[in-house]
Amino acid sequence: MPQPVKSEASATGISRRAFLGTAVAATALALPAERAFAATLPAAMRGGLIDVNVSLSRWPLRRLPGDNSPALVAKLRRHGVTQAWAGSFDGLLHKDLGAVNARLARECRQHGRGLLLPFGCVNPKAPDWEEELRRCVEVHRMAGVRLHPNYHGYKLDDPDFARLLRRAADRHLIVQLTLEMEDERAMHPLLRVEPVNPAPLADLVEGTPGIRLVLLNALRTLRGEPLRKLLAAGQVCVEIAMLEGVGGVARFLEQVHMRSVLFGSHAPFFYFESAFLKLQESPLSQPQLNAIRRENAQRLTPADPKHSQPGSGAGSSGMEP
Repeated sequence: MPQPVKSEASATGISRRAFLGTAVAATALALPAERAFAATLPAAMRGGLIDVNVSLSRWPLRRLPGDNSPALVAKLRRHGVTQAWAGSFDGLLHKDLGAVNARLARECRQHGRGLLLPFGCVNPKAPDWEEELRRCVEVHRMAGVRLHPNYHGYKLDDPDFARLLRRAADRHLIVQLTLEMEDERAMHPLLRVEPVNPAPLADLVEGTPGIRLVLLNALRTLRGEPLRKLLAAGQVCVEIAMLEGVGGVARFLEQVHMRSVLFGSHAPFFYFESAFLKLQESPLSQPQLNAIRRENAQRLTPADPKHSQPGSGAGSSGMEP
């Protein structure tokens, strides 16, 4: 297993004390501090960042800062994000997923060309899900799909879910599986959904050649040996949006290989800076930092140009053999 750097200063070039001071200042001064903060970042933390977990449109229960596409794109660019994998909050509750995916693709073209990479929403319990999967690939030229089993009412041992994984693998799509969107304790009492139970996943991954699976918002409920077993089952990655604790990324890399870890912010539901600063306050080596910030995500991105939206930045990296 890779070992983190032991000294207080990491490859990011910032000590924990300096990090805490910067975080407090940024919170107090808001947008002007954002720009000043970005300008003072060490070279290791500037640019080239791929965020695999952002969402467009509106969270159904409240307004969020940055829940309009231009504002979200501006924030991502300020922090050096060069590509963001975007789903849609509308995919949780809207029944017409075809319209949801069409809006998502249009928003990414209009407001995030060169930055936003759309990931369509597919529900394998809907009668026309295979046609919607086809549209995601052939019409919207998406690199992958984002699934919400707990909002769509199916478990991971459902045969239709296994069939969706096979179809996605056949079409060389990345599958993003969202284990939860928010902590159960914060949910509205009329919209309570349990986190997705990932227990069947390891066997499904082993039985689905070519599947590329990214777990979103997984690290609050999936840890330890079950996570290690799943990551070892195939081409499976996890992102850090719900990873908690001081020095959490470095401690997490003591348990799993750095090639399995991606950068994800869950913005705008979470403040983008929350995930961004996790990389700064953890003592990471330069190879670890590069892998999490961009290299691991680049290995997952399909090289097939039919998935590349003009100007989206997709297709620039080869798929991992």
